[in-house]
Amino acid sequence: MASPAPATPAPTPLKVNLEFSGGMELLFNNTKNYTIEIPATTSEHTPTLLRHLIFWIRDNLLKEKPELFISADTVRPGILVLINDTDWELEGELEYQIQNNDTVVFISTLHGG
Repeated sequence: MASPAPATPAPTPLKVNLEFSGGMELLFNNTKNYTIEIPATTSEHTPTLLRHLIFWIRDNLLKEKPELFISADTVRPGILVLINDTDWELEGELEYQIQNNDTVVFISTLHGG
């Protein structure tokens, strides 16, 4: 009788550093820095993308006014997103594949007056 194939180990979670500034921290309980762990793959077994991280942040860290963070399926206009100190537009925006120890920064560029 053949023995069953060994189970594939679950992927190691990704550690991600998050920073919120320019007023964004007000939506996150006045906390500017978080270090989180997220799954390396989604339930569809695809790599975790920045789009998944944004919704994870909304569902797990955002304390109020989600409309000030997300519009449709992305961050709202007026929020600068940096991935490891590089503008997310140069990294593929929502399709950027999250890597272990990435730092993702969200900076509000909109201010009342």
